[in-house]
Amino acid sequence: MTAAQLPPVAPDVTATLVEDLSPRLRKRLDAAVTKLGARPARRDGDTVTIAVDEETDLRLHAPGGVVATADAITCGCLLAPACVHRAAAACAAPAADPAPGPAGQPAPAAPLPAPHTDGTAPAPEVASPAQRAAAEAVWSAAAAVLEAGVDGAGAVAQAALLRAAHTARLEHLPRAAGAALSVVTLLRAARAGDPSYRTADLVTALAEVLGTAHRVGTASGEELAAVRGRARRPYSPDGSLRLYGLFTEPVVTASGHGGARTWVAGADGRLCTVGDVAPGGVGRALGVADRAVRLGESALTHRELGRAGLAVSGATVSPDGRLGAGKGVRAVTARGAAWMEPPLAALWEVPPSEQAARALAATSRYGDPDGGGSDLLFLDVELLGAVRDPGGTCLLALCDGGIPVRLTVADDDPALAHRDNVMLLATAPGTRLRVIGRLVPAPHPRLALLACSHPTGEGTVDLGFDRLRRADLPAPAARVHPVPPGPGDRDAGSPLHLLERRVEQAVPGGRAALGMLGDLSAEARRLRTAGLPTAAGLLSALCDSAARRGRDPFGRLLPADTDGFATHWLSAARYVSAVSDSLCAAAWDAARAGTAAPDVLPAPA
Repeated sequence: MTAAQLPPVAPDVTATLVEDLSPRLRKRLDAAVTKLGARPARRDGDTVTIAVDEETDLRLHAPGGVVATADAITCGCLLAPACVHRAAAACAAPAADPAPGPAGQPAPAAPLPAPHTDGTAPAPEVASPAQRAAAEAVWSAAAAVLEAGVDGAGAVAQAALLRAAHTARLEHLPRAAGAALSVVTLLRAARAGDPSYRTADLVTALAEVLGTAHRVGTASGEELAAVRGRARRPYSPDGSLRLYGLFTEPVVTASGHGGARTWVAGADGRLCTVGDVAPGGVGRALGVADRAVRLGESALTHRELGRAGLAVSGATVSPDGRLGAGKGVRAVTARGAAWMEPPLAALWEVPPSEQAARALAATSRYGDPDGGGSDLLFLDVELLGAVRDPGGTCLLALCDGGIPVRLTVADDDPALAHRDNVMLLATAPGTRLRVIGRLVPAPHPRLALLACSHPTGEGTVDLGFDRLRRADLPAPAARVHPVPPGPGDRDAGSPLHLLERRVEQAVPGGRAALGMLGDLSAEARRLRTAGLPTAAGLLSALCDSAARRGRDPFGRLLPADTDGFATHWLSAARYVSAVSDSLCAAAWDAARAGTAAPDVLPAPA
């Protein structure tokens, strides 16, 4: 049995079942979750049944797809309903993100203060006492997770964070609630050994939930509205749109979902997407690309839309550019435009540095989730060949402004065409292409390649779906000489990784992982020598906080300062993110001469 086979369980249900356990059963909960995960399960309509043993069944009833009440989980053992099995099943299942309002409607915004009538400007709105209390509960639960680390943050710690998330949602703090659910999901993936889990993702999620919870108590006005977040991304009316297809990309998620997303641009250059993603993995992604898009009366498939156009009336668009497919939307097929024609050609006329700055704002790890924007870059490049990289081999190209950019594989799944296409393009140095890629934040210009103009000059290539052949490549050009690297190659030696490593090290091992490191003054000196005194101070403060434990008059250890450690860790995590973004932006500003050339490999035979 896997978590994907179980229906999602509402956070408050999991928290209630764990809280109702006796202290003795709570100690056995993590082992029960592991044991239950090895038992067979079967689905019958809205009910999933797990065979606890040969004579006992556990049932999860999920009308509408979500287990919404504690009574919906039943067990046939003699200790039920006070047994450990019900709580174990809830902890093993995915955490649901329930509709925050009645009948699935978004939760209403917190009431605004009454307007002043004395002619003076009203004071900026601040969080209510209940919201501050809810945010403090989220902070405390997340700080306890950081204190314990992945290995120590078992089902009980996760349940406390789920309870805090539920309370935050009731108090109209959906951003904090959503971040808390993300932490729980990543914790479970880490403890289960999920191969898709990355420590960096949990670092980001923990810093987001701690930072959001902290800001609720200090923010006001528009900042408070951003910190609260939105219960759901609203689709707002956008009238009539004339859209031009750009490309289609496969979407395959770690949770087993698959599908396709087609990017289109309006006459003003604004980017929108039409997507179809559901459970099914890479197999579904390959099939959906040739299905009709879910938008009005259009009969275009996703791949056809990527090269055609649409005329849409009654359009609705979310802040992140997704086109709604409501009953009032009408869409008919229209003429598309080539990438070299207006209005699409204008996308490639924006300087690369401006595009990178816009994409960084859209992808910032701790930016406003409702800020919108796109992480795509539109570049004209000349291919130089394969280049060695710490993560493997990628394709080096030279874009306008003389900036060398590494073009990487967007998805390594062998069923998709990304890797084969990039490796084939690496054998054609000197080829000029118009490309679309997704910014990869790094101290050097880096792009995950998504689409390109066809090497023959006719049409475009969706690099995740279309497969290039050697016959599609132009005749070999003269040998391409290495070019001076961009600013990122010189900045790649920045010792910022010394602080980043300690920030990441705290997540799997908790406070203890840093508390036992000993003297780190050499690392702090190296940071100061490199012109990063703030990083040096943060490193020292973080490790000192991890090692600091006071004693009472009898020599017994006092409780650790969990809040202080979380505060120092959060400051270091946010600093690393800000400096990394600055290095990435600087790398795209202009090429620098006079440094060693990148190690360009000879083109494969």
